[in-house]
Amino acid sequence: MNRPKVIVTRRWPQPVEARLKELFDVRLNTDDKPMTMDELQECLRTADAVLPTVTDPFNAEVLSAEPLRAKILGNFGVGYNHIDIQAAEARGLTVTNTPDVLTECTADLAMLLLLMTARRGGEGERHVRNGQWTGWRPTHMLGTKVTGKTLGLIGMGRIARAMAKKARHGFDMKILFTDPCPPPAELLRNLGAEPCGSVEEVLQRADFISLHCPGSQENYHLINRERLAMMKPGAFLINTARGDVVDNQALIAALKYRTVAGAGLDVFEGEPRLNPGFLELENVVLLPHLGSATAETRLAMGERVIENLKAFFAGQTPRDKVV
Repeated sequence: MNRPKVIVTRRWPQPVEARLKELFDVRLNTDDKPMTMDELQECLRTADAVLPTVTDPFNAEVLSAEPLRAKILGNFGVGYNHIDIQAAEARGLTVTNTPDVLTECTADLAMLLLLMTARRGGEGERHVRNGQWTGWRPTHMLGTKVTGKTLGLIGMGRIARAMAKKARHGFDMKILFTDPCPPPAELLRNLGAEPCGSVEEVLQRADFISLHCPGSQENYHLINRERLAMMKPGAFLINTARGDVVDNQALIAALKYRTVAGAGLDVFEGEPRLNPGFLELENVVLLPHLGSATAETRLAMGERVIENLKAFFAGQTPRDKVV
């Protein structure tokens, strides 16, 4: 019996690649270089399943490949705004993702960014590495206290709830949030989380704003110049969601003129290209999309993709089916 042909667009953890080889006829991207549009289309023409990552733009043009052999896109990641879902559905493609398994690690990273921005961690490390530190003194590199402050969450999904738990029970923070589909009341009581009627209310009241909304047309530049102006002058913005949820040019201006105190960013518009304006600023922490980057989580993500593929090719509905 012929095994389904599967193409993996980037390198995955070695144990996952080995397991894929056991189950399927697999072609790996051994060079780990991003595929071009033509290469992605060739994957769709020649494989039964294509396993993309968040860096692979499966837009309508890519998905127009003819003849189309692929039947499923097994996405390595929970976010799928790099895939044109309507175009995929129109072509009869099943799309799956990997929720749940990266929740805690991404929430950990959001807290790391919050702490680093508040206590000027990135700036302090550069200070030491550059040989600028001359010793302890009472007024040197003063930051902002975190314990007892107010955390505002834009979106209250799995990652936001995990962050809220860490902030509430680890740092005694007050939790505000806005979400069109709020969690159950009992969960909110356990977190001490207060719902707000709008994004604007959260921005006006919180000391730290953390973004946990999906990348989408509706959320494109959700945080723009006007909304950044609503934040407290001493407030901080944290983004582990998607880069284009924030107008990066507007954020650079707000950071430069200190209308907001600082930002911690794990995602950027047009990544891996970075707006050079960020590099001129000391009050921003910049990380290279590390939200799920632990060995345990990346392994679990790969295993979740395999689980979805096995179900699909067995004629069952994958549990993480998006469309």
